[in-house]
Amino acid sequence: MRLPPADSLDARAARLGQLFADESIDALVVTSLPNIAYLTGFFASAAALVATSEAVHLVSDGRYAAGLEARGREWSRLHTSQLGPGQSYDEALVDIILSLRGLRVGVEASHLTLSRHRFLTRRLAAEGWTADLMPTDGLVERLRSCKDQWEIAILRDGGERLSTVAKCILSKALAGRLEYEVALEIEQQLRRAGFERPSFDTIVAAGPNAAVPHARAGSRRIQPGELVVMDFGGVLDGYCTDLTRTVTAGPPGQREAGLIAQLAEAQAAAFQVVRPGHPPESVDAAARDVLAAHGIGDAFTHGTGHGLGLEIHEAPRITRARPTQSEPLLAAGMVLTLEPGVYFPGWGGARIEDDVLVTEGGADWLTDVPRTQ
Repeated sequence: MRLPPADSLDARAARLGQLFADESIDALVVTSLPNIAYLTGFFASAAALVATSEAVHLVSDGRYAAGLEARGREWSRLHTSQLGPGQSYDEALVDIILSLRGLRVGVEASHLTLSRHRFLTRRLAAEGWTADLMPTDGLVERLRSCKDQWEIAILRDGGERLSTVAKCILSKALAGRLEYEVALEIEQQLRRAGFERPSFDTIVAAGPNAAVPHARAGSRRIQPGELVVMDFGGVLDGYCTDLTRTVTAGPPGQREAGLIAQLAEAQAAAFQVVRPGHPPESVDAAARDVLAAHGIGDAFTHGTGHGLGLEIHEAPRITRARPTQSEPLLAAGMVLTLEPGVYFPGWGGARIEDDVLVTEGGADWLTDVPRTQ
């Protein structure tokens, strides 16, 4: 597994430190595992860290001793430690915070549970700590939304590999096969292409099942002529990819071919709007307007896309404008999906999805697979 180099991690830590002043903090307790992976290149099922402007203090348990030691050797800013015998992560965090007396400490409000916050504040108070732990919202996620050059290279590689998998699967006959058999073959191809695991449960939905956007691959046998939605992705070096194609099992009928062509048109319209400084809502509107013009706008029941990275769904959200919340403007380095879809209960549905990089001058496709049969 390729891990981010020290210079990339230094840049991420520096960018995080620049956000501290706006939050009136000097340090941040990070408990989100994807955020920890982003800041340190350390992937584990359990960990915690405290970041200051000068150092990153990372703690994990004995299962990850070798990984901790390796990360500490590779990045001088990183200070690593293991849990002591019988010690909990929150007890370890108390020890780290107490070593930072005099600093204003923030916590990730969206990730630290109320019970953990109570434990930390009570234990710190018992040791004479008088300052509050300050709630913050999405500081690391804000950084993650714009990928650095190392991340972009990984996601480009992932898009190319995923395209190869898709081309292999789409060329095969589907009629007569069970949905879960096709899903299993897709996941086998993902492994052969070098992905660590699927990004999510692979979707293969045929006929009426295709009317459910997130249908699970089941035991339905694919019938000749019906629409089949295949939505899949793989994780490469920790980063998620995502792609959807809709095909028919055999030659498409007029309605089926028309829907797929209209979705391709809507996706192309959305792509033309993707550029720095544009609101994500304008990208969604471009796709939605095309489908509305074809009289099927009401069948488009979800957003046009979402950000990709260490998680399969992250910022930015490419969806309708919301009166109570606006998304940040698109910026170079963002990686997102464009996935218009239409769904007709009892009959079927269709969706087309690709991965896109926002560039200084517009956008690049990261996946490259034929959209129509």
